[in-house]
Amino acid sequence: MSQSAEPRVVTEPAWDLGEIVAELAGLRAISQRRRYRSRSLPELPSREAVAGIVDALVAALYPRHFGPAGLSEDSLDIYVADTIEQALRRLRREVGRELRLADLDGAAKPGEIEQQALTIAADFAHDLPRIRALLDSDIRAAFDGDPAAKSLDEVVFCYPGVAAMIRHRIAHRLYVLGVPMLARIVAEIAHAQTGIDIHPGATIGESFFIDHGTGVVIGETARIGKRVRLYQAVTLGAKRFETDEHGRIVKGGDRHPIIEDEVVIYAGATVLGRVTIGQGSSIGGGVWLTRDVPPNSVITQAKARHDAFEDGGGI
Repeated sequence: MSQSAEPRVVTEPAWDLGEIVAELAGLRAISQRRRYRSRSLPELPSREAVAGIVDALVAALYPRHFGPAGLSEDSLDIYVADTIEQALRRLRREVGRELRLADLDGAAKPGEIEQQALTIAADFAHDLPRIRALLDSDIRAAFDGDPAAKSLDEVVFCYPGVAAMIRHRIAHRLYVLGVPMLARIVAEIAHAQTGIDIHPGATIGESFFIDHGTGVVIGETARIGKRVRLYQAVTLGAKRFETDEHGRIVKGGDRHPIIEDEVVIYAGATVLGRVTIGQGSSIGGGVWLTRDVPPNSVITQAKARHDAFEDGGGI
């Protein structure tokens, strides 16, 4: 015999939204006064818009892989042109937002920021063929360097290191052109998608391959040569941070490694500071390195020492 359910008791919420919103507004106002020096609030770049721009650019660079299905040979150029045009218009708007945000003192003349945003977007557009050429060398390096790779198309579709590099090549150009916040947003989108953390300031040569990739970290001032290969969990980081007389971290400065051409760094290796790894060197897995390495060196972990003593020996 079923029992009737007891009536549900509905009560009013126990929170006071008015008070919560007022407190948050007060904290927000304090933060904004510190950041914007009492200016009217500037419009912030949109992370959602930047993500859409990146997706469009990736599709324009590799339309047969990341564009809409069913594109014919005749329609490819039309699709690419339309996609780039729309992406650049959106990019120009986001660039303008970052430039206005950086104009803390309102020193820019009327129309100056709009013109600068247009110039940056145009310069970036002219860099797209160079970006594609570099990416093609990265894709070929991944295919040649991984015995598991069955085709170049598989590498483009499936390799996280390639996905990270497509976005890094885009982010690095934005960084060089003077919009570091947009560049960092692109880099963090790639980081979230792949587990590979490459600062957009890092300079990376052609034919770069990250195998597996999860946990790789490459710092802002790292310089990486041609035909370099990294494996998962490699860190190219800073050894220490300079501080001023008040104990605050000094921004900028070359603090990350220089990796010369044709270097291989295996899984879990950590290279810290402004050290140089010479051309053709191999850095073994798990190595902790804070000094320069001459060209054509092979660096491995120290072997464990095993001593056996009998009849009181070794005392």
